Amino acid sequence: MCGIVGYVGPRPSQDILIAGLARLEYRGYDSAGIAVVDGDGNLGMRKKAGKLAVLRDSLEDAPLGQGTTGIGHTRWATHGGPTDLNAHPHLADDGKLAVIHNGIIENFAPLRDELIAEGVEFLSETDTEVAAALLGREYGKNPDLQAAFQAVVNRLEGAFTLLAMHQDTPGLVVGARRNSPLVIGLGEGENFLGSDVAAFVEHTRKALAIGQDQIVAITPDAVTVTDFAGAPVEAEPFDVSWDAAAAEKGGWPSFMAKEVAEQPEAVANTIRGRVHDGLVSIPELDGLDDLFIGINRVIITACGTASYAALVGKYAIEQWARVATDVELAHEFRYRDPVIGDDTLVISISQSGETMDTLMAVKYARERGARTLSICNTQGATIPRESDAVVYTHAGPEVAVASTKAFSAQITALLLLGLHMGRVRSVLTDTAAVAELASLPEKIASVLEKENDHVTQLANWMADTRSVLFLGRHVGYPIALEGALKLKEISYIHAEGFAAGELKHGPIALIEPGQPVFVIVPSPRHSALIHSKVVSNIQEIRARGARVIVIAEEGDAAVLPFADEVIRIPLAGAMFEPVLAVVPLQIFAMALATAKGLDVDQPRNLAKSVTVE
Repeated sequence: MCGIVGYVGPRPSQDILIAGLARLEYRGYDSAGIAVVDGDGNLGMRKKAGKLAVLRDSLEDAPLGQGTTGIGHTRWATHGGPTDLNAHPHLADDGKLAVIHNGIIENFAPLRDELIAEGVEFLSETDTEVAAALLGREYGKNPDLQAAFQAVVNRLEGAFTLLAMHQDTPGLVVGARRNSPLVIGLGEGENFLGSDVAAFVEHTRKALAIGQDQIVAITPDAVTVTDFAGAPVEAEPFDVSWDAAAAEKGGWPSFMAKEVAEQPEAVANTIRGRVHDGLVSIPELDGLDDLFIGINRVIITACGTASYAALVGKYAIEQWARVATDVELAHEFRYRDPVIGDDTLVISISQSGETMDTLMAVKYARERGARTLSICNTQGATIPRESDAVVYTHAGPEVAVASTKAFSAQITALLLLGLHMGRVRSVLTDTAAVAELASLPEKIASVLEKENDHVTQLANWMADTRSVLFLGRHVGYPIALEGALKLKEISYIHAEGFAAGELKHGPIALIEPGQPVFVIVPSPRHSALIHSKVVSNIQEIRARGARVIVIAEEGDAAVLPFADEVIRIPLAGAMFEPVLAVVPLQIFAMALATAKGLDVDQPRNLAKSVTVE
């Protein structure tokens, strides 16, 4: 939620800010704005409710003065609705100071009352304008932007990334972060700030990650980082592993379509370098064998799609590493006083590495002595830095709000982790699973090639459908949940996923003639019992008039008498079937939403990176 860009350097800042905000649109927002210090030393600002195109059109009609220092923002409304006045930047010091903000300032109300008592008048309903007014007041006492900024951030509570600039100090942008993302881009004679590297990757792939409660000041030729007390801090450098072209559509009709098609590459990149001589060995986890041997329990914590990947991971870790594993929604985990200690490994999953609920769960786990490991797709993100170890997924940038390739890569990382732990704990010697893992990218490509047109046609036929149900057992159950979530996210119709065995305990009441039901059928090669149970479930709903769409492996003839449609996936090991079975469900959701004329990349009310609780 919220995109942030800052720039100082020789080039026109307005162009860089708008381009950076465009690459951050995937984060979700409802207004946008920029502020620029022009060549005459005057600060100009423009902000508009709505999409970035509204702001861009306004600037084309009445451009701001050209300048080489600027900040830009896309806002997802929290305090106050999506209006021009509530949009960022917010101004202070008679319009000479501009501030943008991501997050929530929890103590804004008493601070606002304090300022009102001093005669300050507010134009917006936002917590951000309070921070701007505080900074203006401090700057009035001491016209040193960095010193004033330091004084203000120490008074703020909650989660925030703040950027500020003043027309009296062109060539300087200051920023701070607490529980909210901020990264630095290092250029030649220019420097950048962004809520993630997409904001500046077009211009540089050299970056610095700053930590919790740290302040950064950028000029064209220098970057300084301090803590909130003003003590110097050494920022952590890293190279961005993808370029700007990876975040472009490249001729695809949507980012989601592109990212669905990129899944073979995302999975292959996640596996690459982690399989040696038929065994899985994850280099990032070197030296942690004693940790994996000593734990008695694993908790995987995540939200949304990532939590469904976690459910698949639970099956894999328990089967291959033989350690009890639970899955917890991150936003519930720390509020129920869970029993954890130094024999517990808490694994967090977050595509962005900034998901606030998940970040707070990681901090909670560490405070109580648990060891922590993150699975993440974003370099320099907060959650990996807060964890004892990290396994990156290497899926590349995922721009569409509805996760596809990141989900497949997350499952792949969990499968790798299960195989790695099984080897370290000396309970897994069979190399067949590793061979299966290596064949996954090719099998995903086969599903995309053979079933895309079939599933798209099916979705077009069902464009007027008002409800779809999804059933699965074993590792098919998380895929049923994910299939339902994808359909809800981008088509806005009712969809539910169930464990197939739950049918007779209530949900079968939803079945009526014509009700579409997707059923993920496990391979009879792995468990004839589970397969027969799912076929019985299909018979139960078919007898009540459901329209049954089956996802089953090639050659499974037992489903044919009871299915209205059969979508085939290649033969695979039990733990690898979910990565194949989810692909048709992603295509179905995307095609149905497209048939309804909806924006599949930016569904209503949703944000890609949820950085508030």
